[in-house]
Amino acid sequence: MPSFHNGSVEIAYLDEGEGLPIVLVHGFASTKEVNWVNPGWFSTLKRAGRRVIALDDRGHGQSSKLYDPAEYHTTLMAEDVRALMDHLGIGRADVMGYSMGARITAFLALAHPERVRAAILGGLGIHLIDGVGLPESIADALEAPSLDDVTDPQGRTFRAFADQTKSDRRALAACIRGSRQVLTREQAGAISQPVLIAIGTNDVVSGSGHELAAVIPGSRVLDIPNRDHMLAVGDRVYKDGVVNFLEEQA
Repeated sequence: MPSFHNGSVEIAYLDEGEGLPIVLVHGFASTKEVNWVNPGWFSTLKRAGRRVIALDDRGHGQSSKLYDPAEYHTTLMAEDVRALMDHLGIGRADVMGYSMGARITAFLALAHPERVRAAILGGLGIHLIDGVGLPESIADALEAPSLDDVTDPQGRTFRAFADQTKSDRRALAACIRGSRQVLTREQAGAISQPVLIAIGTNDVVSGSGHELAAVIPGSRVLDIPNRDHMLAVGDRVYKDGVVNFLEEQA
């Protein structure tokens, strides 16, 4: 598995296909394989003529595990994406993130507008601004002695998922405590790239995509019918919408 270092942090990544590059940034407690490879995003985007790059966020997958919440500030995680592009010699790319990965993508687009050609924010709507999203209580669920000790339904979901993927639960707890930054309405309104906001119609985690689109100039919304936050990831409507959006930018 290829990797590189951004300072002292090792970041694992995949790089496949040829064509215009797109960088994929996964969500909290996921990995590049779980979020992008297994649901068919790599094959879909390569068929569309794309070079597809995906990283394991710090604290996740095969990347470095850190235990200080301050090491997971969204700005630092966005800089990991920028550093990966530098490492691969990619000056400008489309970037798609899901959930926490969408927050990272938005921060990257704002901090380095010259590096992001177009941005796709999957599984994140107005909560990019108002800050409500995955509750910090998920950290407590991850640190509980066992799943049997967790009563909160959302906490149980993430704890079971972390156990299933054999994730470093202490690193994930630090991540969710440290990566809860938001953009102001003014900052979100300064995002100048073409933006697609893609959210399942049954998603109760992301916040309204239409409310966020009203803030980001020229952005558009893709409603993914009858999908919640988890099931929207691999949906065909989502994939087709992204491919069409990218073709329009070419």
